[in-house]
Amino acid sequence: MKKALVIGIDDYPTSPLRSCVNDATAISQLLEANGDGSPNFSVQTLTSNDVDVGSAVLEQAISELFKGGDAETALLYFAGHGIINPETNAGYIVSSDGKKGAWGMSLSEILGLANGAYPKIKSSVIILDCCHSGYAGEVAGLTAGAAAIIGTGVTILTASHRDGVAEDGQRHGVFTDILLDGLAGGCSDIRGNITPASLYSHVDQTLGPWEQRPIYKANVQNFVTLRQVEPKIPFDVLRRLPTYFPDRAHVFPLDPSYEPDRQNIPEEFRSIPVDDNNVRIFKELQKCNRYGLVVPVDAEHMYYAAIHSKGCRLTALGAHYRKLAEMKRL
Repeated sequence: MKKALVIGIDDYPTSPLRSCVNDATAISQLLEANGDGSPNFSVQTLTSNDVDVGSAVLEQAISELFKGGDAETALLYFAGHGIINPETNAGYIVSSDGKKGAWGMSLSEILGLANGAYPKIKSSVIILDCCHSGYAGEVAGLTAGAAAIIGTGVTILTASHRDGVAEDGQRHGVFTDILLDGLAGGCSDIRGNITPASLYSHVDQTLGPWEQRPIYKANVQNFVTLRQVEPKIPFDVLRRLPTYFPDRAHVFPLDPSYEPDRQNIPEEFRSIPVDDNNVRIFKELQKCNRYGLVVPVDAEHMYYAAIHSKGCRLTALGAHYRKLAEMKRL
């Protein structure tokens, strides 16, 4: 079982925001189902459009997420204001009624709940789109940069470092806008898995060095999948890699019978008959080439490798998936 608590607060009395409710709503919709429509997370959504997300409501909901029942994965997403109290050097996510001395819920308390959830909850994921969110994982009262205390199975992904801001956009926050693209499939792996690490990489590569910088912290031993979308290469194709490549160094021989185009190839090859089975295999190898599993040998493109009777071979990534297929792990 996977469960998620998604919180978005725009309605702050003195400093209202404009995109956090949109952020929470969009994140919830993506987390609820995988790319094929199958159920994913059981999601509870709290937004300031529907309820007053005061301190009591905030703390009760987050406590219930990490304390209530066993789960494979528990995910907390928060979009709203974040603050570091300069007097205590403690970080907080700010509730809708947050004020000096009672800002909301401390990041240390949230981390403590996530740390304590293991092993009832195998993986706890905390995603924060708020200013100063990179504080998460630090110890209150210690200087910036002190060692983080992150429990087993806990992953933290934040919009900014401890002294940074999280930019609010017209429709979505800058950080969450990239997250949404990643969750929709922009950062999926070959098999269609989307992980916290791949989301971080997606955000990190999208934001430039002069923009807000995301933070990723984790203490995990197991692969955590947040969402699955259509694989870039069908599993049955991946399973056939050991057939096409008996060993990782094998060069798969090609010839013009693999290329179905007889209109645009050189005249001397047009009389060579097309083999339908070879064409099927070639399409699969071309797909593997498109996603970096296979490269042509002594040719610039797969097309020329076939026309000039060259071949193709596995890349390191291709050899990895060949081994997984050979071990029947696909």
